[in-house]
Amino acid sequence: MNRGIATPRTPLHQFTVPLSATRRGARLARLLAGEQLVAWGLPLDPARLIVAELAANAVVHGRVAGRSFRLGLTVTAPGTLRIEVTDPRGDQLPPQERADDGADPAESGYGLLLVEELAHRWGVRTGPVPCKTVWAELELGSAGG
Repeated sequence: MNRGIATPRTPLHQFTVPLSATRRGARLARLLAGEQLVAWGLPLDPARLIVAELAANAVVHGRVAGRSFRLGLTVTAPGTLRIEVTDPRGDQLPPQERADDGADPAESGYGLLLVEELAHRWGVRTGPVPCKTVWAELELGSAGG
């Protein structure tokens, strides 16, 4: 996990939305992120792929009955897109290391390997209790990784 930058810099654009912690909510996160990126004149991918993975993780691993998750997109001053997904399970942190071969991919954190490959930086911020935020940053105008 890369813990490069933990808080956003001066925002040029911001978008946040609460979504239901369901498969439909995760799909809506991806669609809304795509619409927002287009409105800002930014490329859809790899940001849309990162949103899809982080939203799916919030639904599968961060779900608490009756609680939503939050998607946040921020474009900051030196040209960075920050993606944040906040869920109510601060006690359930993403795996720090790759699981052994033969592990169930849905439970192993393999999706976060995709985030690590596509994003320039990513990490986890705990709080406010009981929440956690998994974030990823992309330098605009260049490929991920």
